[in-house]
Amino acid sequence: MSTIVCKQICKTFRQGDEIITGLDHVDISVETGDFLCLSGPSGSGKTTLLNAIGGLDTPDSGEIYMGDLRIDRLERGALADMRLHHIGFVFQAYNLIPVLSAQENVEFVMQIQGMVAHERAQKARAILAEVGLEGMERRRPAQLSGGQQQRVAVARAIVSQPDLVLADEPTANLDSVASAQLMGLFSKLNQDHHITFIIATHDKRVMSYARRLIKMQDGKIISDEAQ
Repeated sequence: MSTIVCKQICKTFRQGDEIITGLDHVDISVETGDFLCLSGPSGSGKTTLLNAIGGLDTPDSGEIYMGDLRIDRLERGALADMRLHHIGFVFQAYNLIPVLSAQENVEFVMQIQGMVAHERAQKARAILAEVGLEGMERRRPAQLSGGQQQRVAVARAIVSQPDLVLADEPTANLDSVASAQLMGLFSKLNQDHHITFIIATHDKRVMSYARRLIKMQDGKIISDEAQ
């Protein structure tokens, strides 16, 4: 899977009697290996755009391509399969399964993919070590700090080496030290594994790591700059 292209994406939401514009004719192209941030105030459209690119939400109009595949037209099963094998998601709320250990949480996606038990266990332990959690494999989320839980979520997102990682406010619940560690990890994964990262954030510390910064306002892209 290669370049991501959005053409004239529009999305509106109904809030009571009011129509809210989420995306307003957005055009964007993301190359393989990009490390970019979507910035802007709450309601600017960055999460809506992230969800559209990830196939979590369908635009009202426009086109979204991953390579030659037009994802906004995929049937539900094909879309779920595409997400499972090509996209990793990192959410502000870590979305870990409380009754599973760190290793079992990381193994979960690989289990759905059909990987055999010994292979997914080996991969899970290796990626947990890579994100700095060696020795914590058996701990459940409640036994981990916020930063450690976020690292488990990142490990789960990247363990099967997706083409693309989408992260929505990934540092919102972290202190400055944990935020810097997480962004350093993202940068390393981007450089070492050529994984494309798109990060929605309003945190200027996070933006400083990006090689490309896209600013959004009222559902529109108002600037797109390399940095």
